[in-house]
Amino acid sequence: MKQTLLNKIKNKDVIVGVVGLGYVGLPLAVEKAKAGFKTIGFDVQKDKVELVNMGENYIGDVVDSDLKSIVRSGMFSATTDFSFVRDVDFIAICVPTPLNDYKEPDISYVESSAKEIAKHLKKNTIVVLESTTYPGTTEELIMPILEKGSGLKCGENFYLGFSPERVDPGNLIYKTKNTPKVVGGIGKDATEVIAAMYRAVLESDIKEVSSPAIAEMEKILENTYRNINIALVNQLAILCNKMDINIWEVIDAAKTKPYGFQAFYPGPGLGGHCIPLDPYYLSWRAKKYDFHISMIETSGMINDKMPEYCVERAGKILNRFKKALNGSKVLILGVAYKQNIDDYRESPALKVIEEFEKSGSIVDFYDPYISQYKYKGNIFKGISAIDKNIIKNYDIIVITTSHTNIDYDMVADNAIAVFDTKNAMKDVKNRDKVELL
Repeated sequence: MKQTLLNKIKNKDVIVGVVGLGYVGLPLAVEKAKAGFKTIGFDVQKDKVELVNMGENYIGDVVDSDLKSIVRSGMFSATTDFSFVRDVDFIAICVPTPLNDYKEPDISYVESSAKEIAKHLKKNTIVVLESTTYPGTTEELIMPILEKGSGLKCGENFYLGFSPERVDPGNLIYKTKNTPKVVGGIGKDATEVIAAMYRAVLESDIKEVSSPAIAEMEKILENTYRNINIALVNQLAILCNKMDINIWEVIDAAKTKPYGFQAFYPGPGLGGHCIPLDPYYLSWRAKKYDFHISMIETSGMINDKMPEYCVERAGKILNRFKKALNGSKVLILGVAYKQNIDDYRESPALKVIEEFEKSGSIVDFYDPYISQYKYKGNIFKGISAIDKNIIKNYDIIVITTSHTNIDYDMVADNAIAVFDTKNAMKDVKNRDKVELL
């Protein structure tokens, strides 16, 4: 099986399947097809499948012309029919792994995908989980499902492994193609074959590790590291405000050290598909071993409190103008979870808006990339543009995303008050009305 698959990879005879055509799956599928591997995308959402088959792109990190080209050439197509799994030799599972209301892992998408794959899995197939999850998922959950559903034996009839996604939406340097990849398979042969498949597609280094659990834990470490350090600077930001010290200037000074320090920045909370979620997977898993990771739990509490703290700070600013939160008109600038993208998954801005509304504030938002968003089952629409007259109409402007295509000088010149939680206005000269987090 090993040599057969290595030969197929070398000759680009492998047919690729990608389950889940979101922010991770679609860029991966596009790169596979561009590299010369015929690719089939699987998704339960018919609208995504239809858009792909029309060559219509909906992911920022995918180049429109690339998608159109590989669809037109027949190298890439999408379907909701999992029976086509029988036609593929390599399957990457790239489905969401959210948290439930109790901040516990929801791996139902991974589980249901594995069950669908198992129904049609054939011999000499490679299966790779890319969705972030707790250590042990690949061997303890996926492998039994695939073996039971297919009647095949892992390591003898098919290979299975884990290779964590590393997608940073909006990153202008690192995309799917040139971001280093970690691969951990069940057995050395599986690891070698899976690594060979990624090397045939990507331009980045491929790091082979000894097991899926190592690769799963590695991914959790990446984002827990960021979660904890962001919590540190968030807490320092609160302290620095009490001490009348500019935390942003402190960080800029600290990062001049060429070793032993990496800059992290405060903000209204954590957003995105990884950092706010992944550490909770490890915290939840650790309880199985009667082990509590207090540092993760504490950092989560600090970061989760930031939206509420930001509204409290905004309330103090309004008090200077003899205004209460209740009844004040608030304009939120930016609801994306990071600058210059249209992704609002887990965006702290949505929680900031919710906290303002709980206080009785009248809240609007403007985001040049997002005209509306869905939150807790409801649709919220933003204003279509901003100008000096619109800015003058609000009691306070709160910047929650540092988009670079907003005229911050105009905002500073015309606002009654500005609370900048992202230091987006660092280059604005008129700072009389601007207060930083």
